Amino acid sequence: MNYSEAKIEFERLFNHELSDQQMREFLLSLKLDSSTSVESIAAAASVMRSHSIALNVAKELKPKLIDVVGTGGDKSGSFNISSTTSILLASCGCYVAKHGNRSITSKSGSADVLEKIGVRLDLSLESSAKLLEETGFTFMFAQNHHPAMKFIMPIRKSIDEKTVFNVLGPLTNPAGVEKFLLGVFDKVFVPKIAEALVLNGVKDSIVVSSRDGMDEISINDITYSSSIKDGVITHSEIEPLNFGIKRAPFEAILGGDALVNAKILTNVLEAKGEDAQRDVVLINAATALVVDGMARDIQDGLEIAREAILSSKAKAKLAQIIKVSASLS
Repeated sequence: MNYSEAKIEFERLFNHELSDQQMREFLLSLKLDSSTSVESIAAAASVMRSHSIALNVAKELKPKLIDVVGTGGDKSGSFNISSTTSILLASCGCYVAKHGNRSITSKSGSADVLEKIGVRLDLSLESSAKLLEETGFTFMFAQNHHPAMKFIMPIRKSIDEKTVFNVLGPLTNPAGVEKFLLGVFDKVFVPKIAEALVLNGVKDSIVVSSRDGMDEISINDITYSSSIKDGVITHSEIEPLNFGIKRAPFEAILGGDALVNAKILTNVLEAKGEDAQRDVVLINAATALVVDGMARDIQDGLEIAREAILSSKAKAKLAQIIKVSASLS
C-alpha cells in the first residue's frame, strides 16, 4: 500500500467499519519487522492522531512544544528516564507536552510514575493546557485522548506478534507536537520512524535507539540516531564518552515499580541522584535541547541541563508542577 491507500484502510479501522475478524486480519498484515513500510507507519499515525481528542494549546505556544517519548518494549528495566528528562527540560525553559500511558511492558509507565510524584491524571483538557502554559509541562494520559482504541485494543492484545501499533504511541501526540526526542526499541526502526515523521510534516526531531537495546540514549553503549533538521534526515551515532559522560552498566540505571522510580526521579531533579542516573538524564536532556533549538550542540545542552539541576531550578520546577496540578480541576 502507498501512503494514500494505507490512510484509507486505517480510516476504515478507526471508524469501526471492520468486523472483529477483519480487524484481526488487518492487524496481522501489519506485523512489525524490517519489511514494515514507512508509508504504513506514517499513515497509521496520521489517522490515529486525527481521531484523537486534541489538547487545545494557544496558537503562539504550538511551535514551542516538544515531547520526549519512547515506544517502550525495550525491556531494559530502567527507571523512567524520559519522564525525568521532561521535567528537567521544563526547568530549562522548554514547553513539554508529554504523551504517555500506564505500564504495558515495564513495571512503571510514565503515567504510573507521574501519578506517584503527585501529577494528576484526571485533569480536564482545559486544565491540562493551563498546566502547560503555567509550568512548561503537561501530561496527556493516552487513554483519555484515543477513544477509538477501546475497540481496537482487545484485538491487538489477542495477537502475540508485534504490529505497527507497537510504535504508534509516540507518533500520535494529541497536542500536535512536531518536535521530538523519540526512542525506539530496535535500531532497524530508527530511520523508518524518522522518515514517517517527515512524511507527516515534522521538521525537527531526533529518533534514537541504543546498541544495547534501549529506547533512549544509553550511557552503557553508543546510540544510533536519525536527526531531522528542516525536514532533512542525517544518520549518526551518539557516543557519550565524547561529551565527558562515563560509561555505566545497565544495573546503574535500573528502576523498579512506580514508587521506586518516583524516588529516583525526585532524587535526580533534586541533585541527589546517583551519578549514572543523573548522567543518563543529562545526555537525553542535552539532545532534546538541541532539537528544541535551545542548545547549539549536545555539549552546550549538557551545560544547560546540568546547571538547571545544580541551581535547584529542576527541583523548583518539580514542586511547581505538582502544586499547580493539584490546584486545577
